[in-house]
Amino acid sequence: MEFEKPAPGEELNESGEATVPRQAASVILLRGGSQALELLLVQRTPQARFMGGFWVFPGGAVDAHEGAGDGAHRLAAVRELEEEASVYGIAPSDLVKFSRWITPDTVQIRFDTHFFLAPAPADANPVVDGSEIVDHVWYTPQGALDAYSRDELPLVFPTIKQLEQFAAFESADALIEHASQQRVEPVEPRILIEGEVARVLLPGEPGYD
Repeated sequence: MEFEKPAPGEELNESGEATVPRQAASVILLRGGSQALELLLVQRTPQARFMGGFWVFPGGAVDAHEGAGDGAHRLAAVRELEEEASVYGIAPSDLVKFSRWITPDTVQIRFDTHFFLAPAPADANPVVDGSEIVDHVWYTPQGALDAYSRDELPLVFPTIKQLEQFAAFESADALIEHASQQRVEPVEPRILIEGEVARVLLPGEPGYD
């Protein structure tokens, strides 16, 4: 995938010394049960230094008091969902791990982000905090990708790639069932600069090695 310029906070590191990625977690909130598949996206405030104006899954960095390891990621994921979208009632143990993305080592600000799936509680009524997050929307995976292609929905690379995976599933239940049976391996893209254009490569693609 090619990008003419990086998202805010994804500028390349010119010092040559890789930044240690910060631990982070995110919840991909699903609704539709066995009948459909929609997911929640939230918009970061345009004033944010990192990913300003972009649409993302609710999430953020792991706090020191949350500890380390899988338990810490689960706690952080639930906390961020509550803080950013006011969605409560999801236990950390109920989350289903879907993926792990590590920011390329050539980028200034790096995260090691663990993504979890969770069905939305029946009474879920997302309300954004109005400061860090300024809007929210429910989309089908393909609907979000179509809006992105029309330049209506700014998205970043990991979100796009995961939406492409979700589009293969007809329901939220089917996606969660599939994810519960998979082993999650970390994905660390690489950036290849060609003139004014940056190509993002995934493991296994030509040029990655």
